[in-house]
Amino acid sequence: MRKILWLFLVAGVSVSSCNMPSAEAQKAQISTVAALTVQAALSAAPPRFTPLATPTLKVDQVTPTYSQPMASVGEVINCRKGPSKNYDRVTQIMPNQPVKIIGFFPPNYWVVSTVHGECWLSGEFATPSGDFKSAPTVTAPPTPQGGAPKAPTFSKGGWVWFCYGTGKTDVTLNWNDNADHEKGYRVYRNDELVIELPANSTSFMENVTYPGGQGLTYRVEAFNEVGASSGSTETLFCE
Repeated sequence: MRKILWLFLVAGVSVSSCNMPSAEAQKAQISTVAALTVQAALSAAPPRFTPLATPTLKVDQVTPTYSQPMASVGEVINCRKGPSKNYDRVTQIMPNQPVKIIGFFPPNYWVVSTVHGECWLSGEFATPSGDFKSAPTVTAPPTPQGGAPKAPTFSKGGWVWFCYGTGKTDVTLNWNDNADHEKGYRVYRNDELVIELPANSTSFMENVTYPGGQGLTYRVEAFNEVGASSGSTETLFCE
């Protein structure tokens, strides 16, 4: 029995040794597998690269705002059809009532819009505000044609005044209307315009506070679109 088992064992070992690959065959198989692995790796599609999104810097779009240019005055100022006293008055600009600036005439006149129409306001008496530097530069209208009117004259007794002890003075002015194409008359007190009167005016009255010992000088002139006449002047005193 032992002899038979030994024969089977020898036969099995012989068969197994016949089926086992040689060392060279194993090396060949390893080389083939490695080559196939490298080829597969080379043939495989490269990994997709997704670039990072570029950060976007958000900047608020700020639209600049510009305020409407306006002009205001500290006292009642005449606004005329052109840049001088030679032009007719359109209206008077009142304090604390700003008007819209629509143009600029060098060196110092503003063209403004009022309820009475467009007119020219002297920058000497006006204070601009807002974006007034953006106002377009304009040209002046044609200078009115013709001559200045003749000056008024005071006849004898043309001045009447009464001085009160309280410092009040009544003044009455009377003059001859020598002009035939005047637009009106201007009355000045101590070189300050008091009033602008219509054409054909011949008198003016007022009551003023008057410190004694000082003189009051009145001047009356006629004017039109071309200019003003020479003024007739008188001075009164109260003791």
